[in-house]
Amino acid sequence: MPTRRATAVWQGGLRGGKGTFSGESGLGGAYSFGSRFEAGGASNPEELLAAANAGCYSMALGSALEKNGTPAERIETKASCTLEKVGEGFSITSMKLEVRGKVDGVDDATFQQLAEQTKEGCIVSRALKGNVKYELDAKRI
Repeated sequence: MPTRRATAVWQGGLRGGKGTFSGESGLGGAYSFGSRFEAGGASNPEELLAAANAGCYSMALGSALEKNGTPAERIETKASCTLEKVGEGFSITSMKLEVRGKVDGVDDATFQQLAEQTKEGCIVSRALKGNVKYELDAKRI
């Protein structure tokens, strides 16, 4: 199995510093104290974690639906990763997935069952399990 790599560089102190990150695929961006802990406009690690979870979950649910004999036409997952002050520091406290699947030939109960199973089995979700509050809102459209 492949090993994926990324690099981050931080220059300066916490509030006045600035950082960049890059992945081997070309993914990259800038981040700062403001983009991470305030409403700044650059990226941040939590956004990347949300994107990783959304991408992994969508792919895993697509696989589950295909194995069920009801492949999805489209699955859209919006992930919200929340960073909060906890005690003296900060922690990622929750991840919420809002999933909308365009799937023919599957009833709502089966879709919900597969969505919940995917929540438990998705690779990124498993990495977060037990560490953050994890919510799922899945609907078939």
